[in-house]
Amino acid sequence: MINIPRNFIPSLFTILNAFCGFMSIISSAQGNYDKAILFIVYAALFDAVDGLAARLTKSASKFGVELDSLSDVVSFGAAPSFMIYNIYFKDHGDIGVFAASLILLFAAIRLARFNVQLVGFDKDYFSGVPVPMAAMTICSYVYFYHNKLFGFALSEKFIIGLAVLLPILMVSKFRYDSIPKISPATIKKYPVKFIFLFLGVIICIVTRGEGLFLFCLFYLSTGIFRGVFNQFKKTKKRQPFTEEEIESKKVN
Repeated sequence: MINIPRNFIPSLFTILNAFCGFMSIISSAQGNYDKAILFIVYAALFDAVDGLAARLTKSASKFGVELDSLSDVVSFGAAPSFMIYNIYFKDHGDIGVFAASLILLFAAIRLARFNVQLVGFDKDYFSGVPVPMAAMTICSYVYFYHNKLFGFALSEKFIIGLAVLLPILMVSKFRYDSIPKISPATIKKYPVKFIFLFLGVIICIVTRGEGLFLFCLFYLSTGIFRGVFNQFKKTKKRQPFTEEEIESKKVN
């Protein structure tokens, strides 16, 4: 009887993640961007399932983390970078190549940083936007909005903005909530997270997917607002006392 190791199933899903990323690149090269986007979505599903499978089989390991990151670089770094290069940036020479590559380059940096800072396999938050979320933002915009709802000029600005903003957010120190594993205990512990997740799913279903881009923008904004708010609180605490406050303390 063949002895199959416990980490075989999670690793299989991770490999399928990378394969979908490769298929997305091929689809983009053929000019079939809708298909390329669907393969990135499939990769995201496999990426979610491999983590679940690792927890269920109790086979989470450093090898799995490294393999997952390498697959993510392909599916959520190289695939979306190559897609937006073909859609828009290939007409802009070397500058276009550089701009389109930022998602790939910063995804690799983001994942390498995540791996060296990883303590345990479950985290309440991420430092910087998770790479799959950045890829989903690109995909949902291109699929539903690019040169469709918006005019060409505005679509150009959007895709340039995303190509620059998303890489910056990926390597930023802004904190972004992770999605905890679903159980009665975690739902009770993180009710707000699950409420927003549930609302996001409902919005995507009702809008037939069009709401995914808006949900992604909302998620991106949470880390920015949290970072600005925390910095504002720190700055306020560090403000020196005014002369009136100093005199008041002397009297007291």
